[in-house]
Amino acid sequence: MKLVVGLGNPGKKYERTRHNVGFMVVDALAKELGLMLKKNDQFQAVGGATDKIALAKPQTFMNNSGISVKTISKKYRVKPEDILIVADDIDMDLGKLRYREIGSSGGHKGVQSVIDNLKTNIFPRLKVGISRSEKLEPNEYVTANFTNTQLSQVKKILPVAVRTIKEKFLKI
Repeated sequence: MKLVVGLGNPGKKYERTRHNVGFMVVDALAKELGLMLKKNDQFQAVGGATDKIALAKPQTFMNNSGISVKTISKKYRVKPEDILIVADDIDMDLGKLRYREIGSSGGHKGVQSVIDNLKTNIFPRLKVGISRSEKLEPNEYVTANFTNTQLSQVKKILPVAVRTIKEKFLKI
């Protein structure tokens, strides 16, 4: 079983925020795979699964994402190296993607929560660049909505992110 987890914050209020780009990627992947995502209170997540692939969007808020990831990984007996975390990266240009098999949190509190709960940093991740603001503090910037222009740019890279996940992680 492979588990793809998009990090973000739950609720309409956060739907178009920069921090929710991980959710956007998982939604695009679900559509591509024909998977219906639904709320699962047991996992504190919105998700869906086949016999080989599970998708999840933790509903624990970003900084506690690892709680949901740990619960899901235990239930499905998924090893950390078979869990892909998709998250925003403020230090990368908007729309840039970076796939890594291992690494630190890079200061990302959601990724750090996953590291803390899985007790390892040996899991793949796909970082999606959201750029950095010259005006706003990082915590304000990531929880603010994308501008329409930025959102349009993000929508253009979603198919690239999906292809990257399918080729490099799912190997399909």
